[in-house]
Amino acid sequence: MTIAKNTICLWYNGDAEAAANFYAETFPDSIVSAVHRAPSDFPSGKAGDVLTVDFTVAGIPCIGLNGGTTFKHSEAFSFQIATDDQEETDRYWNAIVGNGGQESVCGWCKDKWGISWQITPRTLTEAMAAGGAEAKRAFEAMMEMKKIDVAAIEAARRG
Repeated sequence: MTIAKNTICLWYNGDAEAAANFYAETFPDSIVSAVHRAPSDFPSGKAGDVLTVDFTVAGIPCIGLNGGTTFKHSEAFSFQIATDDQEETDRYWNAIVGNGGQESVCGWCKDKWGISWQITPRTLTEAMAAGGAEAKRAFEAMMEMKKIDVAAIEAARRG
């Protein structure tokens, strides 16, 4: 077993394993690689409860820590998933929102565990990188959206 040099640790309230399984089922290049049980009681659980879960989300190594209710997630951290088309955008958005999550604006949503996601079509990222009037039009179109509408962004790019 190789331990990654840098791993994202995400705090959960007892449901790290469920979250990791959902991510592994939803996103490519994702897997749950290990579930570790507490060797003794801890502040938010008992000996034998799931303490940490090693998993990968879209190629990013993570650890889910069942730390209890002390800390909450915020939009200060999010996973940004680049999508190639509307079908892929819809698939990820609908999986997150349809599984107890909630919509936000500008391509952002939260899963039912409170983790924020940016489901971002590549055409939007490309428009922003182009700069100038193209970026301005795409940005203004995006500001009116919840889930990103790829056709509307492409139309805005063309002017």
